[in-house]
Order: sequence, then structure tokens, then C-alpha cells
Amino acid sequence: MRTETVRTDITVVGGGLAGVCAAVAAARLGKTVALVHNRPVLGGNSSSEVRVWVCGATAHGTNRYARETGIMGELFVENQYRNPEGNPYIWDLVVLEAVRTETNIRLFLNTDVHEVEADGGEESRTIRSATGWMMGSERRIRYESPIFLDCTGDGLIGFLAGARYRIGREARDEYGEEWAPETADGIALGSTLLFYTQDAGRPVRFVPPSFAKDIAQTPIPLKRVIRSGDSGCHYWWIEWGGELDTVHDNERIRDELWSVIYGIWDYIKNSGRFDADNMTLEWVGSIPGKREYRRFVGDYVLNQNDIIGQRPFDDRIAFGGWSIDLHPPQGMYAAESGSKHMHADGVYSIPYRSLYSVNTDNLLFAGRNVSASHVAFGTTRVMATCAVMGEAAGTAAALCAGQGISPRELYETGLETLQQTLLKQDASIVGLTNRDPDDLARQAAVTASSFRSTIAVDGGEEVYRLTQDVGFLFPVDPALDGLELLADADENTVLTAELWETGRAENYVPRSLVASSTAEVAAGRGRRVRFDLKWQPEQPQNAFVIVRGNDKAGLRASDRPFTGVLAFERGAAPHAAAELEDHDASQPIVEWSMKRRIRRPFCFRALSATEAYAPAKAVNGWKRPYGGPQMWVSEPLEEGGEAWLELSWPRSVDIGEVHATWNDDVNEDLINLHHHRTPFEVIPELVKHYRLEARVDGRWETVAEVRDNRRRTNRIRLAQPVTADALRIVVRETNGSPCAELAEIRVYGE
Repeated sequence: MRTETVRTDITVVGGGLAGVCAAVAAARLGKTVALVHNRPVLGGNSSSEVRVWVCGATAHGTNRYARETGIMGELFVENQYRNPEGNPYIWDLVVLEAVRTETNIRLFLNTDVHEVEADGGEESRTIRSATGWMMGSERRIRYESPIFLDCTGDGLIGFLAGARYRIGREARDEYGEEWAPETADGIALGSTLLFYTQDAGRPVRFVPPSFAKDIAQTPIPLKRVIRSGDSGCHYWWIEWGGELDTVHDNERIRDELWSVIYGIWDYIKNSGRFDADNMTLEWVGSIPGKREYRRFVGDYVLNQNDIIGQRPFDDRIAFGGWSIDLHPPQGMYAAESGSKHMHADGVYSIPYRSLYSVNTDNLLFAGRNVSASHVAFGTTRVMATCAVMGEAAGTAAALCAGQGISPRELYETGLETLQQTLLKQDASIVGLTNRDPDDLARQAAVTASSFRSTIAVDGGEEVYRLTQDVGFLFPVDPALDGLELLADADENTVLTAELWETGRAENYVPRSLVASSTAEVAAGRGRRVRFDLKWQPEQPQNAFVIVRGNDKAGLRASDRPFTGVLAFERGAAPHAAAELEDHDASQPIVEWSMKRRIRRPFCFRALSATEAYAPAKAVNGWKRPYGGPQMWVSEPLEEGGEAWLELSWPRSVDIGEVHATWNDDVNEDLINLHHHRTPFEVIPELVKHYRLEARVDGRWETVAEVRDNRRRTNRIRLAQPVTADALRIVVRETNGSPCAELAEIRVYGE
């Protein structure tokens, strides 16, 4: 046996997306990291071993402007380029490369940590080491660090260290949660196995194994959707084990899931009810994808009321947006629908205090084991949300290791440093702006070659019949003097339009009526219809306009997106598999759906100039939509032309590094595997070719050039620092958008 000791600043145990993002975040901040994972590939439930879609705050397009940025956002965008077909093995490589690129990370795959040394009593403990066995290499490895992160999902490291935790459902009166049971119990969400199918091009027979379940003798064919062309996460509902111990009964759960998978396939192939003669099994999972087990207790326990109320925690460090999504304990055998969903009106914030242990002073955690009630866990558990919590936990770990303090001490003395560090790294925190004193761009005057000063969506050939109410959203900055719609009418009629405000800046649903207007429409095509909707809000914000249904008329719609503008249908189904899911249609986020109108806005014109896309938006502290697009957008580039944004200072400054964050349209729902694909491999709004110019002694000099960019954030360290009184970022070409769109620019010295 080979025995060794690995000493690093931070030990991260668990290589799912939470652990990967934690390790990468800490490594980028200069800390040495041991990333330890008990499987041969990274990615956890998203890996080729389990193959679950990476879902997050977008909720499959239910939430607006909700896709994650930071490290998880980088993985989404890179996978979109490399892996548009959703190959699970290519996704493995995208995740692996993100880790291997960081020289501060030592990666230990196939290493199962099963021993932890910790000192102290029940109320205060300190982890000294964690020890694992590297399978296939016969290496016993002891990991020593001042800070440990438990990203194992099941919470094994914290459990072995004596960290306080919960399993099961809390009683309703503990946190006043509507969806909690009257009495606490040990019920959890079950585990799932998935399978893939393919068309073999010729008849293929299937002889079921002896253990295949006859599903015709179960409620499954009556209560669940079975289709011969579906595979993978379309069968997320093959779930069981919620009434068992999902860890200690893992093998029993796996065997039951296998029996049902092969029973379903037997039913598809041999019942005569499906066109499946040429279909064959391509892959069947062998590792149950667990949803729930231990949830650690932190200094704060996130609960249902925080989620639905969108509580703006002072210590917020990440956000989520998936619905509270709970499943029946009986899983696939339940008589009710496979899941029930409660939605907030938009994204919600997650507090830092839910990421560190209440009684183990050097333990942080991220993933499905964070400090949340069972009901709140119903939304935080999805992988992209686990990933952004991982980035926050890894960033906190790096700061703690650097300062020699505990995670709680960081909360007490360094919370703003944590939040500002996350923002600098392009992680998103709802409602917080850049306050970095070292960012020279905050001190600069900003000008540009041009900016979009009018909001006008034109070019509509599609006629959208007004069989129900529709809506559209756009920024009002600073005021609205009316608007004009492009409509068709079968006969003379009257249209009604209402202007609503959205309430919170992070929400995109109608909340309060501001004004209403009617207008006569003469019979004919392409009629411009003016509505006397005026509004001057106290501060710039989005307007949500509802056009009431009228079966005699239709609106023109464009096939060209317009940044900052969204279109909605009222009453559209929230998911393709709605028959499996219980969504309350009266919830505003469900009632007003944008899914079928992505990048296809209704044609309209705001009858007032706008400052929503002004150059100053690139340095106003925001770097994603919040009460408006919050970015500089140029006028459309002419062929061969350029657009530029300029920062100037009253006296020369030393420039060593520039951070440019481009618009990667966080409204676009991306997925890692096979839920859907977009018609493009690079987000069209991303700038493709650009250069940096510095004004030195009155002359402009090119100091850096970027070509073939496909990333949201570019961190450009100049080969040679310069002393200049102005800096220009000059855009030559985008990846398809007509305009240059810059969310944020930061400038740092040497």
C-alpha cells in the first residue's frame, strides 16, 4: 500500500458541478486546491455516468434573464459551442478541461474519502484531515487543509466530522412553510436511473431479463407518459426510494429502478402499442441519480418563505430560479402527478450563511447539501444552482485561507469583500453593483461612437392572431410618451393596451396597472396603432404592456430580437411534459410565458427617446439585466464599420488589465445535453473581433486585439502596462447581432 499526504490551502471533496466550480473559483484566486472525487469523471449527476440535464434559474425558459454567469455560465456557453448535439462525453470533457486549465488544482479522481479527523466538542469542531482510497492505484491519501468544502451531495465529509445536519421533512410550524407536512418525518425525494435509445435502422428484438417488472400491472402506464421516441431526462419520473434511506438503501433502489427501466422497454418493444420495431437500447444508467439526503445546518436555514418572498438577504451571494419542485414519496408508483411546482415571481437570492456549518468552524458546503429546509431544497437542488453556490463557497474558502479566518468570521468582517470578489469574477448577485475601489473605469468619463436612442422593433412578416392576451416588456428610461403597435385587422375594431409596472427590478411579470388606452384600428394590413400610454417612473425600470385579446385582429411579430425587449403569451403551457407536472396556472411566471416568443418580439415603437443603452451603462455597476438591460448598445454597425466606447480620465492612469463583459443574452436558455438546441453555436450578441486602444501622449495606440471571441467575459492582461489618459474598446464584428453590446468594462492598474 502506498500512503501519502497532500497539503493544500483548500480541500474540496466532491467533483459534481458544485465542487468543480468551488475548486476553479478558489484556484483562480491564487489558492492551491485538492479536488477529490470518487468517480472516474467529473460532473456528478450531469456526467456521462448519470446524464441529467443541468437545470437552473431559467427553469427551462420559465424565468426571464435568469441564466447563470460566472463559472457555470462559462461552462454553458463553451458547451454550446463545442457540443451543440448534447453529447454527454463531450460535456465530460468541457467540465474536465475547466479544471485542468487551473494549475493550482490537483485533481484526484476515483478517490473515495471515508475517514475524517476532527477536534473539539459537539458545539465547535475543526476538521484536521480527510483520508481517501484511490481505487485502481492502491493509494491511501490524507488531505490536510485549513479549509474544507463538502460538495459530496450526500454530505459524507461533514457527517464524519460531526457537522450538524437534517434528513427528511420539517414540520410545518418550524418555518411556517405552506408545503411542509404537519409532522416532521424522514421522507426525501427519490433517486432516478435514465436510459438512452436509438433507431438501429433495422428491426431489433428485445428479450427482457427475468427481473424486468411487468409495468402493465402497476399504475405507471396510467399515470406517466411513455413514448417510444423519448429517452434520457424525458424519463426523469422513473424515481423511487423517497420512503427509504437513499444512501443505505442505494443498491435496493438501483435494482428496483433497473427492473422498471427494462419493464418499460419491454412494454415499448413488445406490447404492440408503439412503433418501435427498429428501436434499441443504447445506454442504461447504473448509478442512481440521487436527489436528496443530508442537508447541513448553517447559521441560516433557507426556507420556502424566503424563496417565494424573494428575500433580499444582506449576505446574498448567488441566486436561483427553479420552482419549488417536490415529488411524491412513492415516486413512479404514486397516484398523483410526478411533481408539483410553486414559483416565485422571479429569481431569488441565497445567503452566504447557508453555505457554512453552524458547529464546524472550517467547513463550507455547496450543492444539494446546503442549509435549507426540505421545501426550499426543492429549488436549490438543481445543478446550475448548486454550481453557483459552489463558486460562492470556493471564493469564500479562498478568502478564508488567505486571511486565516473561519467562514463565520468572513461573514462578520469580510462580507463586502466576498460579494465584490464574486462580482469581479462575473458571478451574479441580484441587486448588488460593482463598488470595487481599484476599478479605474468607475472614475472615467464615458463616451461612444453611438448608442441606441430609440426602441423600435420592425420587420414583422408574421401575423400573430390575438386569440388571447399577449404582452411585451421594454425599458423605460427615463420616460415614455406613448407607443405604437403594428397590427392587422379583419374589420374595423378597437384594441386595448395596458401599461403595468413589474414591481421588483429582477421581476418580469405585470404587478400594478399604471395606465390603460384604447385605439381604433381600421380594417387592413400593417396598420400603425398609437396608444396614449405615458409614464415617468421615479427611476428607470421595465414596462410590461398587455394587449388584450381581440379575435378580429393580430399583431405583427419580428424574427429579429431586440435587446431589452421580451414578448409573452398568456396561458401557454409551462413545459412540454405538462401532463406529468402540477403547475398552478395562476402564478404570474406561469401565466405569462415567453417560451414560444424567444427572439421573436412583437413589432412596436416607443414614442420617446431612451437612455437605456447609453455608454454610461457599461460602467454603472450592473452587469446583467436589472430593471432594464443595463448595457451599452451601439447603433447597428455599417458594413465594414466599427463602434467604440471610450473611457477618459482627467490625468493619465496606469493600465495593466482590462475586463470586458459582453452581452451573452442571459435570457437564452442553454442546456448541456439533449433537452433542446439553439440555431446558433455562439451567442449572436457576443462581440467577435475587437481591439483595445490607449491614448498615450495624445496618440492612439493598439495595446491588445481579440479575434474569434465566443466568451462573455474577457480578462485581458496587457503584454506591457501603459500610462494613458483614455482607453477605447473598438468593435469590428459581432457573432451575428447588428450592434455592439457591452455589459461592463473594468480597468485595473498593474
